[in-house]
Amino acid sequence: MAQADTPSSRTRRQAPLRHFLTLSDFTPEELNTVVARATALKEQCRRGERHQPLVGRTLAMVFELSSTRTRVSFQVGMHQLGGHALSLSPNDTHLGRGEPVEDTAKVLSEMVDAVMIRTFEHDTVERFADAATVPVINGMTSRFHPCQLLADVQTFNEYRGDIAGATVAFIGDGYNMCNSFIEAAGLFDFRLRIATPVDHAPDPRMLPAPNVEVVGSPAEAVRDADLVVTDVWSSMGHEGEEADRQASFDGYQVSPSLMDQAGPDALFMHCLPAHRGEEISADMLDDPRSVAWAEAGNRLHSQKALLEFLLA
Repeated sequence: MAQADTPSSRTRRQAPLRHFLTLSDFTPEELNTVVARATALKEQCRRGERHQPLVGRTLAMVFELSSTRTRVSFQVGMHQLGGHALSLSPNDTHLGRGEPVEDTAKVLSEMVDAVMIRTFEHDTVERFADAATVPVINGMTSRFHPCQLLADVQTFNEYRGDIAGATVAFIGDGYNMCNSFIEAAGLFDFRLRIATPVDHAPDPRMLPAPNVEVVGSPAEAVRDADLVVTDVWSSMGHEGEEADRQASFDGYQVSPSLMDQAGPDALFMHCLPAHRGEEISADMLDDPRSVAWAEAGNRLHSQKALLEFLLA
């Protein structure tokens, strides 16, 4: 007697399998489509219109690092799209007890429709995606934070129009946010000036890159800039280095006085959480040029657009 077919995750998906591990996994046209869609979904949400293309779909969220904005935006986003999000920590899975990443990826692929993973090593996300048969999203690694860039570009576009041709200044640590801004500069066609201490320069594998210039000081970076961006000086994985890093980053704080040297309509962004008194002055988030709260809120809508693109 022939065995009936079963609807595994491999057969449920009709579209070609796509992952979002870095911005370069999408074409510039696809990235701009997702960003524009995020704004449309945001307006739809504000009007109170229900849009649920992901009914019956489940997103597994694997967190090996703590999270606020990524966790809430994906979970609420799946709910608003009609689906379900399942949050897993190392204590909740056998990843924390030595199960190979590839085995976990294969198991989850048989049970859920997509996986978002936040972990330290970027190699872990790549190995997971190589073994998975459902879309895998990078929720942040030590090398890249592509989901944040979708929200950042969405926010700039909403306040100032298309980011193409704009000048962006990145001040601070040449870490995952800086790496993703380097990728974004070429893909979204804006100019990027980076100011970092010499011993915290961007990953040399990322440079040279289109539209990107490393400059000698924060003042040089922000001159006539349309957008000024920073991130914490000590990210996850830098535990125990805080004192040394504060010394290295002396002079790299973003403050209203530094913003005064940027363009007359310049915006300020921070992916959060922020350390007031370190990478930003105590009053920077409250400055009228800061759009950090709108930027954080747009994580919800850009994540919804990404999920819709990958699954619907």
